[in-house]
Amino acid sequence: MEHKPISFFEFTKRFKDEEKCREHLFRIRWPEGFTCPCCQNDSYYYIRKRKTYQCTNCRHQTSVTAGTIMDRTHIPLEKWFWAVYLVSTDKRGHSATALSRELDIGYKSAWYLLHRIRKAMSDREEETVFAGIVELDDSYFGAAESGGKHGRGSDKVKVVVGMSLNDYGRPRRIKMEPVRDVTSETLSGFAERHICSGSAISTDAFNAYNELGRIGYDHRPKVFDTKSDSDHLKWLHTIVSNAKSFINGTYHGLDEKHLNLYLSEFCFRFKRRSESNKLFNRLLFSCTVVQKIPFAVLTE
Repeated sequence: MEHKPISFFEFTKRFKDEEKCREHLFRIRWPEGFTCPCCQNDSYYYIRKRKTYQCTNCRHQTSVTAGTIMDRTHIPLEKWFWAVYLVSTDKRGHSATALSRELDIGYKSAWYLLHRIRKAMSDREEETVFAGIVELDDSYFGAAESGGKHGRGSDKVKVVVGMSLNDYGRPRRIKMEPVRDVTSETLSGFAERHICSGSAISTDAFNAYNELGRIGYDHRPKVFDTKSDSDHLKWLHTIVSNAKSFINGTYHGLDEKHLNLYLSEFCFRFKRRSESNKLFNRLLFSCTVVQKIPFAVLTE
């Protein structure tokens, strides 16, 4: 489905009530027309009282939110649409405190709603695969314990960062993934999941990266010197700095458990930065193809 830009004025006109939101969500989910999730039949009855669609063949009933992050939601669709719109149009990210105030819902509901949206972003970013020229490095997020070590000896959360470059050597896409350690096994695993075999991978001279050359990559290590190699991994370091500002500025830090969702949000936005005016429909579509994450999973 083509995702067209939508302005604030158009948004307020198009999605002024629950029914308009439902109609738009129907088009997002079934752009070629309704298809029964059980038997693939394409004809149905709309049961207005229950707001469900009943297949004329197997009589299975489904709704526009079934199987999405909005499944069995108690929050009106208008508020879901507003949440997706606010998240998609604010490049700094949106906090649960702000969303709770703007949508007139409780903080816990706003927090859970936002995490479900981030889950949709995260699942879409799992599909990220790089090719060509890639920069790879490890970084550290969060606050260290008092008197703790810096760099690779830090007790901060360890994050592997991969970034593909375009033909002009500028950033194209980025992937950030929290890891338990920074070993050759962990770094090679990240590469095998997210980087096509044979790609050129630029890293610093950390020994753990040497395994990349032995598993099918064109490994290009370089001893990093801040004085003579100021351009080495320059874009990657800049974007990691932006990610830290994004997390600390909007969310004022966060715990290790949910860091992956926030990093995925940053990467999702970065990948689509040149089409930010289309991000609402792109994000709404992502919300329809991902199942919701249970509240208990987020809080356990």
